[in-house]
Amino acid sequence: MKVVVGLGNPGAEYDDTRHNVGWWVLDRLAYDWGFGPFEKRGKTLFVDGMVAEHEVRLLKPTTFMNNSGGALISLRLLSDFGVDEDLLVAVDDTALEVGRVRFRPEGGTGGHNGLKSITGALGTDAYARMRVGVGIAPPEENLSDWVLSPMGPEDEDALVGLLPELTNAVEVWISEGVEEAMSRFNR
Repeated sequence: MKVVVGLGNPGAEYDDTRHNVGWWVLDRLAYDWGFGPFEKRGKTLFVDGMVAEHEVRLLKPTTFMNNSGGALISLRLLSDFGVDEDLLVAVDDTALEVGRVRFRPEGGTGGHNGLKSITGALGTDAYARMRVGVGIAPPEENLSDWVLSPMGPEDEDALVGLLPELTNAVEVWISEGVEEAMSRFNR
């Protein structure tokens, strides 16, 4: 089974923030693949389905971003799935311009607290991630305030317009691996 985890914060006040782009990605994947509604299990929302011949589970931790790893532990993700090739984490990235995409097979957290939590819970940084650019914070803006604030219409439109391409990108990751997704979708 392939597992795609989208990072975000629970609560309606965070729905349209930069930090919830990982949840946006998963909502679009579930829609495009006809998976149906997410169900609550433990500290996550999840939905399962098939993409080509692959079983896929979409997970949205319902803990706050800084505790995303705890939600994965609660599902026994570590013992049930191979981290190295079966897990992809979709996350916002404030070091990338809006709409830029970076797949990576492993690596550091880049200061992202959700990735820090997942890396800590997994005990490794050897898991794939798809970083989605949400824009670089203006110098006078506190980074926390930046990622937890609603996006302007132009940035939101750009990201919503990118979601269908991200569905294709995740399908490539599922079928052909992270290296192929990197070569075709990193920009």
